Amino acid sequence: MFAKILKYNVFSKSKSELMNYISNFNKVNIVSGNPEILYRGLKDDLLFQVYTDPYSVIIPDGIGTVIASKIVKDPVKEKIAGIEVMEAVIQECEKNGKSIYLLGAKEEVLKECTINLISKYPKLKIAGSHNGYFDLEHCDDIIQDIQEKKPYALFVAMGCPKQEMFIYKHFNALPCSIFMGVGGSFDVFSGKVNRAPKWMIDFGMEWLYRVIKEPFRIRRLAIIPKFLLFVILNKSRKNYK
Repeated sequence: MFAKILKYNVFSKSKSELMNYISNFNKVNIVSGNPEILYRGLKDDLLFQVYTDPYSVIIPDGIGTVIASKIVKDPVKEKIAGIEVMEAVIQECEKNGKSIYLLGAKEEVLKECTINLISKYPKLKIAGSHNGYFDLEHCDDIIQDIQEKKPYALFVAMGCPKQEMFIYKHFNALPCSIFMGVGGSFDVFSGKVNRAPKWMIDFGMEWLYRVIKEPFRIRRLAIIPKFLLFVILNKSRKNYK
């Protein structure tokens, strides 16, 4: 069920199998394991601890992670995009009358995201929301709000490592069953950013579309070859962290 990539256990089955798997947890943190996220974890002990926690499930979000699984000869079945998992959770929540909480992004993006989600999923319960512009060390009001509203799923869209740190720090204190750092997903749901055409997604070229639309991302692409080189150099070694 998991592929061993470096010291990470990456979910290796399909998205539908993932949804069945996470339903067995009382509390779970879904980590979108693209090369940038995983490489950061190799350089940051706290992030590494978050990603390898027993309650964390890393999904292969990125063609680079899929390639890495092939390099170590433990291939995953498919790429699982974090935004697609987020939407699958939302669909389950609407179907079963469970609520979600949206945390992160700019206020205007958050509002449009909320409007569009309710439009697409009319029966969805959005228990609450808050933008991502707050001090992680002084956010008792937000914690209290989430505790009082008891959402089933908490989506945190503040980018790495801020969203991971928030989840790590408050995982035990919050009553949510599903925690998920979702990066720029609110931007997509708000309509501010579009995903790549389906054919590009299917061919593992979504990264190219995003770079064309947002050229500043090209610097971040340099992490992919670094990550893959690290996988190649360490695939037969047991002690490298």
